[in-house]
Amino acid sequence: MTRISFDDFLKVEIRAGRITRAEPYPEARVPAIRLWVDFGGELGVRKSSAQITRHYSPGELVGKMVVAVVNFPPRQIGKVMSEVLVLGVPDADGEVVLLGPDKDVPVGGRMY
Repeated sequence: MTRISFDDFLKVEIRAGRITRAEPYPEARVPAIRLWVDFGGELGVRKSSAQITRHYSPGELVGKMVVAVVNFPPRQIGKVMSEVLVLGVPDADGEVVLLGPDKDVPVGGRMY
């Protein structure tokens, strides 16, 4: 494990957002879902692609609160330009389970 300083941690913008749209992404090499996440205010809606098809379907994701890193540079994921990194952790089988607040919080709220 590489240790970082608290100042390094403060550089990472992790914000709460609400998924407003989710669609299958059949062109992806690994099954994925395209996400549109609303962070409110100046951040607005940002796009991402996530390999979360084992536990989630597009229909159940709309309205779900998630947390994401919002200050990485955009990254091309196949045909999708991913603007944020939605965070998750692996289950016992290595499949992604999304992270999010367990209560409703304002979109755009910064993690601390």
